[in-house]
Amino acid sequence: MSSDNRELSVRTTSIDSAVVLSVSGEVDMVSAPKLSAAVAESLATVSQLLILDLTEVGFFGSAGLSVLVEALESVAGRELRVVGSVPVRRPIELTGLDELLEVYDTLDEALAGKS
Repeated sequence: MSSDNRELSVRTTSIDSAVVLSVSGEVDMVSAPKLSAAVAESLATVSQLLILDLTEVGFFGSAGLSVLVEALESVAGRELRVVGSVPVRRPIELTGLDELLEVYDTLDEALAGKS
């Protein structure tokens, strides 16, 4: 994997009443602050639903899990949904965060609220 593929990229889009953060690259202790800032900025404006699309994330370390916990604590009456592939789902499941988060396989499922 080249360093270009590891660099964190966050793109924000709106789909219906949802704000979708599409993340690619690696989420580690160096890049997590960038993701945390993007999540905080989105939570400041989103009224109903924030979806973190992490399907293009190749590495999701403990710093990424911390970002998810911070987001859960800040969501306050809104919904937070996560879309993730194996590199993201595995640490979420191993830590039990899947009991607190709505985790989906695809963005379409997250938008529909059906797993």
